[in-house]
Amino acid sequence: MTKLSSLINNNPSFQPILLPLADYLETPFQKFQLDSRKVQQDDIFILLASETGNQTKSTEYALQVIEKVAFIISEIPLEQLFSANADLKNSADKICYIANIRQFLGSLIQANFQQNSTNKLPKVIAVTGTNGKTTISQLTAQLLQNFGKTSAVMGTAGNGKLGQLQQATHTTGDVLAVQSFLQQMASENVEVLSLEASSHGLQQYRLQGVPVQVAIYTNLSRDHLDYHHNMEEYAQAKARLFDKNHFLGLTHAIINIDDEYAPIMLATAKNSGVKEIWTYTLEPTKQATFIAKSIQPSLTGAEIELVSDFGTLALHSPLLGRFNVANLLASVAGTLALAEQWDLKLFDMANLVTQLKGADGRMDRVPSEEGCFIVDYAHTPDALIQVLTSLKAHCEGDLWAVFGCGGDRDKGKRPLMAQAGLNYADKVILTADNPRSEDPNAILQDMQAGMSDEQYARTHIEPNRKSAIEYAVKNAQDNDIVVIAGKGHETYQEINGVRYGFDDRAVLAELL
Repeated sequence: MTKLSSLINNNPSFQPILLPLADYLETPFQKFQLDSRKVQQDDIFILLASETGNQTKSTEYALQVIEKVAFIISEIPLEQLFSANADLKNSADKICYIANIRQFLGSLIQANFQQNSTNKLPKVIAVTGTNGKTTISQLTAQLLQNFGKTSAVMGTAGNGKLGQLQQATHTTGDVLAVQSFLQQMASENVEVLSLEASSHGLQQYRLQGVPVQVAIYTNLSRDHLDYHHNMEEYAQAKARLFDKNHFLGLTHAIINIDDEYAPIMLATAKNSGVKEIWTYTLEPTKQATFIAKSIQPSLTGAEIELVSDFGTLALHSPLLGRFNVANLLASVAGTLALAEQWDLKLFDMANLVTQLKGADGRMDRVPSEEGCFIVDYAHTPDALIQVLTSLKAHCEGDLWAVFGCGGDRDKGKRPLMAQAGLNYADKVILTADNPRSEDPNAILQDMQAGMSDEQYARTHIEPNRKSAIEYAVKNAQDNDIVVIAGKGHETYQEINGVRYGFDDRAVLAELL
């Protein structure tokens, strides 16, 4: 067992929590736990406040573990706990209230892990934004792996070394899961970890203590407004990644200046003292660190002239879509930022880029003898527009879009998704995504708000996702392009709390 005194006393960053923990510094303990079901004898249980504001469940968790724990660190004021259940008063000496525990928790957990470890933590690149996080994190990891550095990823498409991913339940796990994964990668001699930083994860301090050196910003469009009250709050959550006060080891901020919220990220990085602030753009007339001066996209990739502060380079990208050029620029910049110490130069990128593979379920072309069928994760209006506009330029026939909206999520996004599809595709099939606890027909009804007669004439509505895909396969012509959007890499469909096996790519392959 260990003691908090051994973790805290020699670490100046922990000084603000020394006073509340004064009575517990010498109490021996085993591990930190956030899940009451996993608490073992003499663990420290971290009791975090519910995001809903209802702390009844939290009180129950405390009661479940109070006899076993060394003590509890509670984010919830003690008077709230005691008023919810007076029985906890009898164990008041085993509960310590620290309102800002999230601001130190990751570092505490990491210090505990590292106390008896000789493993060196990986260097970390973190990517945030509404769209592109998975692609950029995976491309960056691939570039560094191809350069000879053992790389891993953490995010929506899975966690682990490249080629050995385990499916993730959240884009950014809880702080204990994140720190545990970081330690696991260190034990496997991973040199670079490229991770996705969600707005939820950043706002809830789940990445606190992660040694992020390079932070990348992609874009911001409507998503998660069931959690964030408005776009400004959403942007501020993302901006935390560029605040050196939160990530002390941050050396590089890489920001897409084509996005309207880029100034917030730029100001945060500058004001907090980030040493290197690099920018990228697809607009040839803008000034940036990395500029795509010319882009020639096709259904086999893109030819790009990259002009940068480090030189000019012709790149052949195997990735489909103009928006993937922006993802590539961010990945090249992130790779160069992290690899400065390894003598990786811009001109090394030409060969490394040709070896890239797109992220799983992103602009993923399913083989077919006739026609063109593409599966993509696009589940926001902006992402769907990006995919459709990229493919429209290469479509000789009709462009089809098959998509839905997730249940128990931002309802205001639903008609916007439908209009995105109808404005940029010739034919639209509205269907189920992950309905979760909602009726798929109710979701589809929300999506149809404001549709015109002309739009209805181009729309087929089919709640059953497999039947919707089958309709597209049977009715699309040889020179049409069909996009199945919204689920991408996912291999399930969640209906009434149950996850059923469902993979758009497998369904397409079977029908084709």
